[in-house]
Amino acid sequence: MPSMTDISDPPVSGADRIPVTVITGFLGSGKTTLLGKLLPRPDMGETAVIINEFGEIGLDHELIATSDEDMVVLNSGCLCCTVRGDLINTLRDLFLKRVRGEVPAFERLLVETTGLADPAPVLHTLMSDPLVSARYRLDGIVTTIDAVNGNRQLDEHVESVKQAAVADRLLITKPDLVDGGQLAALVTRLAGINPASKPRTVAHGDVEPSALFGAGLFDPSRKTVDVQNWLHDEAYRQEHSGHHRGHDHHPHDPNRHDDRIASFCLTFDTPFDWDRLAMWLDFLAGFRGEDLLRIKGIVNVDGLDGPVAIHGVQHLFHPPAALDGWPSEDRRSRIVFITRDLDRGVIKQTLKAMMPEKAAEAAA
Repeated sequence: MPSMTDISDPPVSGADRIPVTVITGFLGSGKTTLLGKLLPRPDMGETAVIINEFGEIGLDHELIATSDEDMVVLNSGCLCCTVRGDLINTLRDLFLKRVRGEVPAFERLLVETTGLADPAPVLHTLMSDPLVSARYRLDGIVTTIDAVNGNRQLDEHVESVKQAAVADRLLITKPDLVDGGQLAALVTRLAGINPASKPRTVAHGDVEPSALFGAGLFDPSRKTVDVQNWLHDEAYRQEHSGHHRGHDHHPHDPNRHDDRIASFCLTFDTPFDWDRLAMWLDFLAGFRGEDLLRIKGIVNVDGLDGPVAIHGVQHLFHPPAALDGWPSEDRRSRIVFITRDLDRGVIKQTLKAMMPEKAAEAAA
C-alpha cells in the first residue's frame, strides 16, 4: 500500500488527473434525489457518474440518448455507469473507453456510495491502485444529511458522524419538513463536528453543481491551486478557540458519537526535513490509522521553493503534490487532522518522540 515514505522522487502535481467527487450520506438522506436533479442539467454534460443501479436514480427515458447493459448517456451528455465487478475495474474500464472514444470525453467523475455507510473504501480505491490514482484524483466528499432524521442518526450511528466529519460539502436535505428550531439545532451540531464545511440546505435536490465541485486542491479549469479553499485551516483554529465548538448544547458524554470526533490544525514555523516528516506520518498511519479519518496539509520542506500538499485518509496517503509557489506570504506549515478517539495530545506525543523541536512549535 502507498505511504509517504514510498515517494522517492520529488512530489508531483495532479492537476491534469480527472477530479472525482464522492457523494455519500446515510440511508434515505437524499443522494438519489440529488443525482436525479443533477444529471439532466446541461452543465453536467462532461460528467460521468458511477452508481450501483440505474433504477435507483429513476431516469426519465426521454432524457436518455443512448444506452447499453452497463451505461446510459443522457441528452445532456452526462454518462451514467454501473459498478462492474469492483470499483477499481470500473474506473479502469471507464477511462479506457474514454481514451478509445467509446464514451463521451468526461472531465469530471461522481461516485455515489449507495449501500456504503462509510466513504473510506471509495477513497482507498482512488489512492491505493496505481493505475487509478495516475488518472483520477479526489476533488471532494459531499455528504447529504436528512433534516428530519439527521439528529437521530447522528445519535445512533457513528458512521453518520464520520460521514459528516470528513465532508468537504455538507448538504442538509428535506429542510422544508422541519421547523426552524430543529434545523438550527442540526446546523449547530454539524458545525461542531465539521467546522470547515458550512452546511447548505437543499430542498428536493435542487442545488447548483458549482456548489458541490471545486473542493479539491486543484482547479481543473485553470490548472491552478487553491490552498485556502482546500485546507480551511482558519476554521480549525477558530474551533480550537471556541468559536465553533458545536457541543455547547449538550453535556460532554464519552459515549456520544460527536465527542469521539476531534478536528484541529497544527502549525509549524520552520521547514521540515522530508524524510522525517514522512516517517512521522507513516508512524501515525501505522499506529492509529483507522482513527485518522483525514489529514490535509501544506508543508514547507527543506530544499524546495514551493510548499508540498499532503493528504491522507486513515492508513493511506495520496502522492504528495509539489506546488509551484506559496499562496501568500505565510510560509508556515499547516496540517489539519480529523480524528476519531484520537486527540491533539496523542498526536503531539508522537511528534515529540520523532521531532522534539516540531512538537514545541506545535504546542506554541
